[in-house]
Amino acid sequence: MSAIDDVIHANERFASGAGETRGAQSPPSRKLAILTCMDALILPGEAFGLEEGDAHVIRNAGGLAKEGLRSLVLSQRMLGTDAIAVIHHTDCGMLTFENEDVHAKVKDELGADSSGIDFMPFSDLEQSVRDDVEFLKGSPLIADDTEIRGFVYDVSSRRLREVG
Repeated sequence: MSAIDDVIHANERFASGAGETRGAQSPPSRKLAILTCMDALILPGEAFGLEEGDAHVIRNAGGLAKEGLRSLVLSQRMLGTDAIAVIHHTDCGMLTFENEDVHAKVKDELGADSSGIDFMPFSDLEQSVRDDVEFLKGSPLIADDTEIRGFVYDVSSRRLREVG
């Protein structure tokens, strides 16, 4: 059975026990958007104490603000969030390569040219958090009164540490 088939079967089990749903486009009850990495070891619900409907969780490689901006704008303007937590994590794969490495791998394995894509690797974890917080605070697309804070999630201790 494929991984996608596993997901389909798990969804059937989940749906069969479902109660009343909140409905489409329900604003998150905590008015919170969390921007974090797509790393499969991060379980936002468990790690950050979230229940269904509490927050928007926006994930991408590295949890980077430039890539998450579109979703954050929608989260704020269309669904009323007023706080953003930027959460990067220790041992992130984005710390382990340069753009040229990915371009070469894509060329070698697929014969395709990815040189037009910035994969946005970074070399300093805390600085990447500070950069993302500053990017969002400086964006005219994010409301000025938005609470925006940055954190590093330690995958070993499972603790959040605020980055100032």
